[in-house]
Amino acid sequence: MYSDYKILLERLKFILSSEKIRMDELMKKHTTFKLGGICDIMIFPSTEEELIESIKCIIKNKVPYFILGCGSNILVKDKGIRGVVVNLTKFNKIVVEHNIIRAQSGSSLSDIATIAKDNSLSGFAFACGIPGTIGGAVNMNAGAYGGEMSNIVLGVRVIDLNGEVFYISRENMEFGYRTTTIMKNKYLVISCDISLKRGRKEEIYDEMKELMYKRKLKQPIEYPSAGSIFKRPEGYFAGKLIDDCGLRGYIHKNVMVSEKHCGFIVTRNENATTSEVLELINIVKDKVYNKFNVILEMEVKVVGED
Repeated sequence: MYSDYKILLERLKFILSSEKIRMDELMKKHTTFKLGGICDIMIFPSTEEELIESIKCIIKNKVPYFILGCGSNILVKDKGIRGVVVNLTKFNKIVVEHNIIRAQSGSSLSDIATIAKDNSLSGFAFACGIPGTIGGAVNMNAGAYGGEMSNIVLGVRVIDLNGEVFYISRENMEFGYRTTTIMKNKYLVISCDISLKRGRKEEIYDEMKELMYKRKLKQPIEYPSAGSIFKRPEGYFAGKLIDDCGLRGYIHKNVMVSEKHCGFIVTRNENATTSEVLELINIVKDKVYNKFNVILEMEVKVVGED
């Protein structure tokens, strides 16, 4: 493996310090599901220059790469990921200018929500409990409790598959249910501009507390998971369809359908594997289709090798 990436590694060392480059990194340490095999290389850019130059270097060397935020909403297969994983968790600078927040793509949604509250800016509270980064959230137009990224995003700076950097304004982002032009074209979000409204800090804080309470009450946040496994089918709720199939608490080997929310799959112990999760997903999809003639589409992204 090292010989395959020798030239790339030498070139990356001109861009990143040695502590920002790791070999044979276990992906389960970097995902909310706590599952996944080894990736060949993981890098941790912390500045815009490091990120852009690293991506250009990887593209030039024709090595596959995967962008990783906080590891939510993904399911990494048991044999891991070939190529480079670009970990954005250290690329997390957040700047406030009047009612605009500019956040680098690795900024956590909870950090942005807290900063918005501290600056008396309302409109971002819906995202305070989503375990993800702004880059991933904008990419898929994430939402919760009636809020959605499409309502607050002004625009994003991105880098495309050719290494070109440019800005996409809100009207050109093609927002849809859990989709955007960013996702369709496989752009990498560099930073995001968010437009919020002035509000009262106490009211924003109360809203955040209420939404966090609802999330704790209704979602199995005490167990490792990737979040909602399935998209909402038109006219239905995935969790209710699964529940109506009698699958609440359904156990398959070391994983199970959550008893608290049937739209979640959680691990039962440390012996769980990604293969077991995928097997359970197929069981759920088959039972829902056989009973309701509804095809459940995955919201969670599956990556890596079997």
